[in-house]
Amino acid sequence: MSRREFRERIRAALANPTLQSALDANAQRRVTGRIAAFASLPDWRERRQQAHAVRAEVIENLEEYLERFIGNAERNGIIVHRAKDAEEAIRTIVEIVGARHASPLLVAKSKSMVTEEINLNHALEARGMRVVETDLGEYIVQLRGEKPAHIITPAVHLRRDDVGKLFHEKLGIPYTEDIPTLTNTARKILREVFLAADVGISGVNFGIAETGGICIVSNEGNARMVTTLPPVHIALMGMERLVRNLDDLALMLSLLARSATAQKLSVYTQLIHAPFPDQQRHLIILDNGRMQLRNSPLKESLCCIRCGACLNACPVFREIGGHGYQSVYPGPIGSVISAGFFGPDFVPLAQASSLCGACKDACPVDIDLPKLLIRVRAGGSEKKKDEKRKEGGGLSGLGRLFMRTYSFAARRPRLFVVSQKLAAMGTRLAAPFSDYVRLPAFTGWGYSKDLPRFAGKTFRERYAGLEVEGESTQVDRYTGKQADRKDEKPKQAPRDRSTLISQFTEELTKVNGMVVRTNTKDLTDQVIEFLQTRQIDQIHLEPGLLDESVLRKAGIVVRHAPDAALRVGVTRAICGLADSGSILIADAEGNPLQASLLPGIHIAVLCASDILPSLSDAMRLPIVHQARATVVITGPSRTADIEMSLTIGMHGPGELHIFLVDGTASTLVDD
Repeated sequence: MSRREFRERIRAALANPTLQSALDANAQRRVTGRIAAFASLPDWRERRQQAHAVRAEVIENLEEYLERFIGNAERNGIIVHRAKDAEEAIRTIVEIVGARHASPLLVAKSKSMVTEEINLNHALEARGMRVVETDLGEYIVQLRGEKPAHIITPAVHLRRDDVGKLFHEKLGIPYTEDIPTLTNTARKILREVFLAADVGISGVNFGIAETGGICIVSNEGNARMVTTLPPVHIALMGMERLVRNLDDLALMLSLLARSATAQKLSVYTQLIHAPFPDQQRHLIILDNGRMQLRNSPLKESLCCIRCGACLNACPVFREIGGHGYQSVYPGPIGSVISAGFFGPDFVPLAQASSLCGACKDACPVDIDLPKLLIRVRAGGSEKKKDEKRKEGGGLSGLGRLFMRTYSFAARRPRLFVVSQKLAAMGTRLAAPFSDYVRLPAFTGWGYSKDLPRFAGKTFRERYAGLEVEGESTQVDRYTGKQADRKDEKPKQAPRDRSTLISQFTEELTKVNGMVVRTNTKDLTDQVIEFLQTRQIDQIHLEPGLLDESVLRKAGIVVRHAPDAALRVGVTRAICGLADSGSILIADAEGNPLQASLLPGIHIAVLCASDILPSLSDAMRLPIVHQARATVVITGPSRTADIEMSLTIGMHGPGELHIFLVDGTASTLVDD
């Protein structure tokens, strides 16, 4: 990729009003949401530093943790494969699915950047397989024959009328711009794919070395579908995506969702340790340049947890979007790892940065992205080393002149102060009635950027003034409020039962869940009353939870096996999490994971005594690593892939009702 080609794509993106409108809406809502989400986490600074240390320690000792992780995963019954590159990964997948003789083979995929990285869809389709993306955003761009435009929001570049026209042309529905109608159309079509798929393919957010389990997070429920329903599940994981233990996992999850989607937790946080009965579960661990990157000055980039926060914060990405980079990984982090994974052709991407530091501020694991971008610029490729030296690291002639002038002045403090004063005077003369000066087009930024007018005082002058005034407060980057760092202490999580119940109820309501307070004696009758108001006479019930004889007398047919036609699933909640309004469901007799996934309404029975303060407390429960799989559920399924418009009920249930029982788990069914 030449710099000229990159600039042409940038100009095309800037001239596209639809793209500009979509990018502006995404960036504003994502950044504002992230700020609000982190405001609810008083110790986010400490967590951020701790997360960086955890990731760095794993990367430093990667082979040791991989060996531990693989050994534990294989003992759990997961079939593990290692692939050094894309070709080997694809060959492994073809060998796995080749054992199945259905024709044509149907593959249901959930969103995975690693599969995009190896161009898996194209490879499987070339071999006669039908591959269907099941994330709504991914499904939309697949129908358009495009690549994702964002690692979290694949269709961020599109408006509702684009999707309406697409669904009219490709799916044959009447043209509409109503987002719930468009979402429901995709839900109906993809539900048939989930139920008929021969193979499910997913990515992996984290592998847990201590337990050999994998963690997958999603909001729509499609990741749960492709890992639960098909007889074969194949997960692809970049070799660096490891944490040491479940405590580390809880830490990462507390930062990931807040950074990615402004949620305290994603709707579904799966922990998978073993295959289900009559299921094969494969894990492919991919290198594809990661070990080479680990042994380079760009090693820190492997700490990334793929939240996309740096994309939303980056002033360049917010103008050109993901497709402008022409890489699987766009934005600041993409500009670094694309050069590391895919070679020198992607080095020019690092020039698409103002080095303003917004990406570093936004990163939940504190990766120093500006430093890494400078290293990419300085390194170039061995093949073009002489050319880079001649060209001054890829800068234009004007750019080289500016950098030489700046370097000369910056090394001389007095001259630097004078130059600042002169620049301030110049910008004020050039724009007496504006805070910005339009740059000339020949600078390369002039067709899209303005130069802020210089401040009246230098930083040193303003800082000296603050010292004289005796001000000791600082501005919090996330909340925008002044805070005295010396006096600030993380708030302690509430521990008394009534406070935990109140907090759980409040948080669940925020994520569109409902709480029904009851007791052991009245539980079954209240569930029956709920069912009768909805005219429901058949349910999927986890055994030992309700009085089935009373249900039968009321005309309710009880099933313990999965049935996609049933409207309600009733399961036990192992525990609740007060700080996020979440519940934990574990694999057990009666298929509770399917009961909490397939029906449109999920009823969970939770004992008040089982509400815990936070996810980290739940991760310490033995069942989390003993069960074949568990899932933390935070509200009903949802999507915001069309114009960032929140729609409740995607692939998973559209309603979540928690029957909160005053009692203990041992007394749920009154014998």
